[in-house]
Amino acid sequence: MAAYKEIVTKAIIGKGKKYFKNNYTLTPENIPSTILGCWIINHQYKGFKSNGKIVIEGSYDVNIWYSYDDNSKTGVVTKKLEYSEIVSVRKRTDTNSSDDTSIIVRSLKQPTCTNVDIKDNEIYFTVEKELGIEIIGDTKMKIAVEDDEEPWEVIDDEVNENTLKEIDEQVDEKFID
Repeated sequence: MAAYKEIVTKAIIGKGKKYFKNNYTLTPENIPSTILGCWIINHQYKGFKSNGKIVIEGSYDVNIWYSYDDNSKTGVVTKKLEYSEIVSVRKRTDTNSSDDTSIIVRSLKQPTCTNVDIKDNEIYFTVEKELGIEIIGDTKMKIAVEDDEEPWEVIDDEVNENTLKEIDEQVDEKFID
């Protein structure tokens, strides 16, 4: 008959992902004629727990390449954008909520510029990203423990007195001469 023991261990106690779509506006030095490209680089982020919710704070650099002076010159407008997203991640019901939890955030879809327009000499653009959130915390699991433990095996020394006598008989005492 098996008995059960509880083990307390760290495990993923909550997991979810969320898609974000944010709109921004930039004003370049020159009046833009055409948008030539948009790149988002240096995405950094971290997550932490606050008032029962998960807060993700992060930033990325946006570089928008544009032409001006009737498409005769080009320029790049660069801006570091910071964000703070608040999400609710459902935790498994059989876990305890304690202050000893860790938050892991992963970028499932890197921030990308999906739409860029010029209106009233300003650049309007949309950034889309998808983040995955895991909550790591203490959880309990039950395991079956067998009552029948195998007996300990006696380990004999490999060298005994008979073996030593055999080795002594094989030694050639005149070997060095």
